[in-house]
Amino acid sequence: MGVSVDAWLRGNGLSEARLAEADLWVSRAVFERLVLDALSLSEEPALGLFVGERLVASTHGMVGFAALNSGTIREAFGVFERFISIRTSLLETALEERERDARMVLREVEPLGAMKRPVFEAVLLSVKNVLSTISMGAARIEQVSFDFEAPPYKDLARELFGCAVRYGQAWTGFAIERGALDEPLKLSDPTAFRVAAEVCQRELDKLEANTTLSARVRRLLVEQQSGFPSLKSTARHLRLTPRTLHRRLLDEGTSYRELLEDVRRTLALAHLSAGRFSVEEVAYLLGYTDASNFRRAFKRWESTTPSAKKGRAPR
Repeated sequence: MGVSVDAWLRGNGLSEARLAEADLWVSRAVFERLVLDALSLSEEPALGLFVGERLVASTHGMVGFAALNSGTIREAFGVFERFISIRTSLLETALEERERDARMVLREVEPLGAMKRPVFEAVLLSVKNVLSTISMGAARIEQVSFDFEAPPYKDLARELFGCAVRYGQAWTGFAIERGALDEPLKLSDPTAFRVAAEVCQRELDKLEANTTLSARVRRLLVEQQSGFPSLKSTARHLRLTPRTLHRRLLDEGTSYRELLEDVRRTLALAHLSAGRFSVEEVAYLLGYTDASNFRRAFKRWESTTPSAKKGRAPR
């Protein structure tokens, strides 16, 4: 789109040569800046859709190869559900079967803030591309659903997805006819699928073994945000003693209290920017028994009041 890729990457401490290095790990903060900078520099609000349009099965390495050789759409969806963390730590997928249809649902591992729309658009369109390839066009998506408001380019989204696209829904994902889940796929290769799935499992095992303890605690807190577990409960879940958990977190330069505070801050900003809950309701959702305690904590985090952030997208 006429934007200097070198300047875009350099502004975030990266280069095209660095992207090719196997040991590269990009933090969530850097990734978010890259996404938001790309939107700003390109002046294209639908950039997420254009990226998703180019993400075909082969883009996803062994995960895509496993999906391509799946015996059924159900098996392919299972590949994404099991191994999506090899491709991204931001999202998770789930297959939800209903009376008439089946839904491939995308969920945030933790609130994505300002990059939510382009990330969801790119990933969902990419999965749609894989589905179209493995079914050779036979499995038609009946509906695409997003849980955010309709953008000005909603007609383009409908064109690229090739079906009705609904916004402001309670879920994000797409629906297909339930009967299509178990129809045999012509591209299926059981041997190739088994080999690819084994490679993906080894990669997943390696990834999980290298995950820091603080990252595991943070994810546990996010997953149970309706009632944050105590240090003791968290330690039990991770098969550690509270003392060992505390010591190992200190070794990583953090603590349970700091992680809980950071998760509360992230969730508070997401809830307030969405504008769906009052300040008092957000305080309750985050486990504060008194809204005034939440207001004091928020002022410490953001140097402003929760009311000032309500309904404003995070920058």
